[in-house]
Amino acid sequence: MAVTATTPTADDIMLDASGMPLKQALAIAERNKRRKALIMALPLLAFILVSFIFPIIQMLFRSIDNPAIHDNIPNLSREIQDWDERAIPDEALFAILADDLRAAGKLKNQGKVATRLNYDITGSRSMITQTARKLKKKTEGPYKDWFIGLNEKWGEMRTWVALKKASQKYTASFYLNSIDMRYSETGKIVAQPEERQIYLTLFWRTFYISIAITLICVFLAYPISFLMATLPVRTSNMLMILVLLPFWTSLLVRTTSWIVLLQTQGTLNDLMVYFGFIDDENRIQMIYNMTGTIVAMSHILLPFMVLPLYSVMKTIPPSYMRAARSLGANQAYAFYKIYLPLTIPGVAAGSILVFILSVGYYITPALVGGRTGQLISNFIAFHMQKSLNWGLAAALGGVLLAAILLIYLAYNRIIGIDKMKMG
Repeated sequence: MAVTATTPTADDIMLDASGMPLKQALAIAERNKRRKALIMALPLLAFILVSFIFPIIQMLFRSIDNPAIHDNIPNLSREIQDWDERAIPDEALFAILADDLRAAGKLKNQGKVATRLNYDITGSRSMITQTARKLKKKTEGPYKDWFIGLNEKWGEMRTWVALKKASQKYTASFYLNSIDMRYSETGKIVAQPEERQIYLTLFWRTFYISIAITLICVFLAYPISFLMATLPVRTSNMLMILVLLPFWTSLLVRTTSWIVLLQTQGTLNDLMVYFGFIDDENRIQMIYNMTGTIVAMSHILLPFMVLPLYSVMKTIPPSYMRAARSLGANQAYAFYKIYLPLTIPGVAAGSILVFILSVGYYITPALVGGRTGQLISNFIAFHMQKSLNWGLAAALGGVLLAAILLIYLAYNRIIGIDKMKMG
């Protein structure tokens, strides 16, 4: 006997109170719920966009944007791109340069050109400003011999190679400088002279100081968090107040306090001299160097390790350790096999938090770091505030951002962000 399919009638479909099919009503309700959630989240999304995403995009754009020469001597910037870089340019390019420098001088823009070229070749600023000043009296060519006679750098290949690269609207020069590379006289990418190689050293110093601070914070925070999680509530709360106390004190006050403690005539050296550990002539220099940076930053960032660890340890039932002891494990073995693995998510959360904060720290290294305790963030600030080389500062920030993202991806692959817990 054949079975025939029948379509459901209106009586077979479940309806809501308004007579609409229940499935359609549920779909509409879900859409309205998602729409309301999106509307409620829009202010937060706008805040993140304005305060976080847009500044990063602007920084990355600034690291390749190169308008100083391209906009202020536009004719030379266009014509020099056809130069083959085999010999010093001919008279025609020198004449175009002369006209552009005169025009830039009338608009008071020759300083921007001089400053930009000086980033690549030291001494170019005085060369450009001197030439622009002398051009006011020279109204006609020939120019090539006149330029070279005025300043011999105009007859060097490296000047014109640098000028060609610097006249491009967008450039990779800032990123090359940020990793101690440059364009050679033949236009190839080569390493900077040894005496000018500073940024890779700073990046390595920043990362190993950050790793050292993270390990120190783990070492100090673990027993503190363990005590807070296992002691009675009254005592635990008192320890929590002591942990949070640095948050209630100005960062500047905490940093300057370490200067008082660690300087050669400071409290720690006085105590060591008093108890005979060192002679008065052999006081230890613990400030304005890497030691001062590590000590002060470890103290400041320690709460960021304690709080995630404590929040995870507080959720571990004490019965786990008692069960391990009842099955024959001693205290150390039970801790190693049961308690320690359960705290790894807290260690992971605190470590990534402290490490990322350390990499970008600025105030403490600036105050107590001295020459050997400066981090890459201090040089980013220097180029933003003192040298005004915003392109290089943005490139350094871009390289730092890329390095942190790579570390984050490696961290996620090895440990797993999903296993990280804040409590």
